[in-house]
Amino acid sequence: MRNERESEWESLLRASERRTKLRSAGARSAAPDADAEDIVQEILLAVHLKRRTWIETAPVAPWVFTIARHKVIDFLRRRGRRIHLPLEDFSESLAAETEEPSLIGADIDRHLDSLSAVQRKVVRSIAVAGASIAETAADLSMSPGAVRVALHRGLAALAAKFSRQG
Repeated sequence: MRNERESEWESLLRASERRTKLRSAGARSAAPDADAEDIVQEILLAVHLKRRTWIETAPVAPWVFTIARHKVIDFLRRRGRRIHLPLEDFSESLAAETEEPSLIGADIDRHLDSLSAVQRKVVRSIAVAGASIAETAADLSMSPGAVRVALHRGLAALAAKFSRQG
């Protein structure tokens, strides 16, 4: 009896048909090919590590497929609700990148003219030119805290102006 079970065990580990069945179990879980192969590897490792829990009088296949089912469930839980789709499949149907409409420099200057000189310089440096707080503070000989205050007040003034224009 022992030799018969050992040969069944060895045939299980070597049989490519079983591996294909395990791989298809991974594929049914909507896993990409690489993930399906990872699931198969996890299943085979779990089977190897838990082989002592197999009851020798029981058939091997249901025991292995129970382990496989649990490994697929573990994979799906780890993956969460994310679905991995190759971008190449949708490249033709995706909208082409469009340039965002931007304000012309004259419009920006016109709106910034409503600010005080310090606020205008700070907002232009940070919001328009993309400088950091530290860079702006150094350029304008101000403390970083004063730059933050001027930026906040300048942006608040612009927001109020635009909400009035509504």
